[in-house]
Amino acid sequence: MNLAIQLLLILSLLDLSRIFCFGFIIRPRIEAGRYPDTFSRLHIGDGSDTQHTSYFQPTNISIQDVYVAHVETLRDRFPSYECREGADGSNGATLNFNERRQRGTNGEQEKECDIDDEYCNFDSHVANLQFQELVGDDEVVLVDTVLKGGMDSVSRAFFRAGPKRHLHFDPSKVNAAILSAGGLCCGVNNVIRELVHSLYYLYGANKVYGIQGGFHGFHDPNCPPILLTTNMVENIHHEGGTILGSSRGGFDIEKIFDFVEKHSINQLFIIGGDGTHRGAYAIHKACMERGVELAVVGIPKTIDNDIDYIDRSFGFQTACEAAQLAIHSAKTEAKCNFPNGIGICKLMGRYSGFLAAFAALGSQDVDLVLVPEVPIILEGPQGILPFLRKRIKEQKYAVVVVAEGAGEEILGVSDVIDAGGNRALPEIGPYLQKVFKEYFSKFGETTTIKYIDPSYTVRTVPANGADSLYCQQLAMDAVHAAMAGFTGFSIGLVNKQNVLIPIPQLVATSPRHLDPLGSTWERILAMTGQPSPISKNAKSTGTPTNASTILPKSSGELRVIESGLPEPSAH
Repeated sequence: MNLAIQLLLILSLLDLSRIFCFGFIIRPRIEAGRYPDTFSRLHIGDGSDTQHTSYFQPTNISIQDVYVAHVETLRDRFPSYECREGADGSNGATLNFNERRQRGTNGEQEKECDIDDEYCNFDSHVANLQFQELVGDDEVVLVDTVLKGGMDSVSRAFFRAGPKRHLHFDPSKVNAAILSAGGLCCGVNNVIRELVHSLYYLYGANKVYGIQGGFHGFHDPNCPPILLTTNMVENIHHEGGTILGSSRGGFDIEKIFDFVEKHSINQLFIIGGDGTHRGAYAIHKACMERGVELAVVGIPKTIDNDIDYIDRSFGFQTACEAAQLAIHSAKTEAKCNFPNGIGICKLMGRYSGFLAAFAALGSQDVDLVLVPEVPIILEGPQGILPFLRKRIKEQKYAVVVVAEGAGEEILGVSDVIDAGGNRALPEIGPYLQKVFKEYFSKFGETTTIKYIDPSYTVRTVPANGADSLYCQQLAMDAVHAAMAGFTGFSIGLVNKQNVLIPIPQLVATSPRHLDPLGSTWERILAMTGQPSPISKNAKSTGTPTNASTILPKSSGELRVIESGLPEPSAH
């Protein structure tokens, strides 16, 4: 018998309702009924599946249930495209390709051309495609991908992002708005560009507005909205910053709704950190309360890489790359200036030391790394001062990288708060200069210290190739989800797959922190040899994917720590 036929017969005898999830993407059938709060339960097997020749099944490791973070959808509250218009709402770009190419994409007048063929009267950039892989509404990506024997046989998951089979919105009637708020970040222009391209070229949206100056742009006459076209955004990905400008504060829910109503906005894309996401969720909640059909979509942005759950934030790799120049300069200054040269490089990292740590690891030229998560001890067996002096005696110089938020346990916490809700940070760089000089002078020695503060320069460079690709993926999946009617979520990379993360879930445990007992900090200690004031028996303060914050109880109930959302800000 043909081998293929034999395999089909074997497969037909198997219980295909059981699922093995290699690659951590699963497509199970959601059981009827929803579990408490934000999670639904999916059954993916009880450990009795047939063994495969290439794998074995440990007797003490299994996954019985998956708890999926619930994402709200406008389909539950409003009639969808196919119902309202009597049209086919299936998501296939070729279904409306002819319509889109004839009316153009930018709301601009069609230009005359002398090309005598069918491509004369439309923009050739319009995507002539039909999605070959449509993501089902029950496809999820597991959060807990590392299992140990004896662990609870459950895992959390997020719904997988991507083009959906059915649209909620009629693309030709979509008026979208895009804003960025908070600090600058490498790749914001890339995200804006790809949002515009996806809305126009993939779906043929009607209009796309750019909100200038963050939340202020909804109502401030000094920064009026602009109509974004594909021509306008064509080359902005080669520039740092954001063409829309940015700011902190300015959140006014009533004025935001005035703008939404005036311009008939039905999709809103908000690029920002955890504070900006709190503002986005406040808009979403108000929409649900007022019966406003508006898809609110967040795209996480932070140069500090401190938004929880996601693998990394866009622009982070570019910032680490840009920081290499500053670290190299600090090393050159330290090596070339006698005696006892010390180069200090301060990098961004208000609450988390990810940028300082990864930039230092990338350079492999750093002798001492200081981050907010690890307390600074100056003298004694765990002191950085005797360690630094010994290192300089050995190699004649030393390079120090410090995160801007380090040292508050020494310098104190400021009471000054900015418009975005962030407290002012003490000047850790000048303080280190002072204590280094004083310590060496106790031994009758002088030092030559060069202090480099590139903090803002590392976040204003254009995105590198890896981040440019990442920005495109985030933007496209954000548009796919909005067109399908999902709302009140943020798009993010979890275990190398884009997923839909409910905003309350995202901000409840942000900002996340570098684990001082985790593998990244162990690599720092291995590279530098610096003392570690935190013992292996100490309780970890890191929050890697916060597995402890949302777990089902032994009774099968679900415990969700509420976010307790503070007032919206732009962070």
